[in-house]
Amino acid sequence: MPCSPAPDPPTVADVKDAARRLRGHAVRTPLVESARLNEQLGGRLLIKAEMLQRTGAFKFRGAYNRVSRIDEAARPRGVVAYSSGNHAQGVAVAAALFGIPALIVMPEDAAATKIEGTRAYGAEVVFYDRARESREELAEGLAAERGATLVPSYDDPYIIAGQGTVGLELAAQARDMDAPLDAVLVPCGGGGLIAGCALALAEESPDTAIYAVEPAAFDDTARGPWPPASGFASPPAPGRSATPFSRRPQAS
Repeated sequence: MPCSPAPDPPTVADVKDAARRLRGHAVRTPLVESARLNEQLGGRLLIKAEMLQRTGAFKFRGAYNRVSRIDEAARPRGVVAYSSGNHAQGVAVAAALFGIPALIVMPEDAAATKIEGTRAYGAEVVFYDRARESREELAEGLAAERGATLVPSYDDPYIIAGQGTVGLELAAQARDMDAPLDAVLVPCGGGGLIAGCALALAEESPDTAIYAVEPAAFDDTARGPWPPASGFASPPAPGRSATPFSRRPQAS
């Protein structure tokens, strides 16, 4: 899976480099607030509107940063990714921008709009059965067969750096709004977004407490059988992610 050498783990310098690469391609999404809601809360609540990003999710940031690093000679062999929808569409668009063929492994029961969107952006879709098949193994096999580059959905230095541009923008926009950030709450699935934002905010807003948040009944990150033992259930130290860049142990 040829690609330019990646830093491991990523640094804030990598996040800033990703921001330069994304300039003119990703949307600098607005940081918005409601005066009425602020009044009810007795404070300021700012929302980074990433639903206005290309493809409707922050995933495009990491996907573009990762795909942009693929060596010219390797690009004709394409990219392979696995996703239920948001990363799928982010990779499909990023690959299309570079003229790279994209194959996405998606579950058979993925939302029809996500499947249609991924195909509309030019990607080939291969389905798998969640109950009987491993999407990671299937994607790795397809990538090896084609000599393609595998684009993970979160556990990759370039993906993390790309997602971290959300944190860079957030810090800059909050300063422009004269709104010191007491705490930042970041949705957490695989951990790429929280890891990247922690990197950015540790430098740009070091006194800010950072919390990873999950739905109460679907808190697999907090429960997951991987270090640290405390998971994300306890608040991390200000300016730090609760995990070492969300690196889960890899199966042998």
